Amino acid sequence: MVIDEPTQGRAMPNEPLYNVVLHNDDVTPMEFVVQVLQRFIGLDYEEAIKLMLRIHHEGKASHGAYTLEQAEATIAGILAFAHEHNHPLGCTLEEAR
Repeated sequence: MVIDEPTQGRAMPNEPLYNVVLHNDDVTPMEFVVQVLQRFIGLDYEEAIKLMLRIHHEGKASHGAYTLEQAEATIAGILAFAHEHNHPLGCTLEEAR
């Protein structure tokens, strides 16, 4: 399930945008994070590897800006998928700057 593309430039003029932020942990395998980024964020393998490494080294990272509804749906999908595979992957919402 890939949520709609980030809405940069397509949101209503006063509609705030949000980032889906993935957090590093010491348990979730890096390859699983890559799979999540491909499946839920829509990144290709190379982009997913780069973002996974950024998450790993910086502690957290995001990609794109979404409407609140898109961000919440993406987070719910990621957390359910991680839970289904017994990984504690953290994923939160932050207002985009």
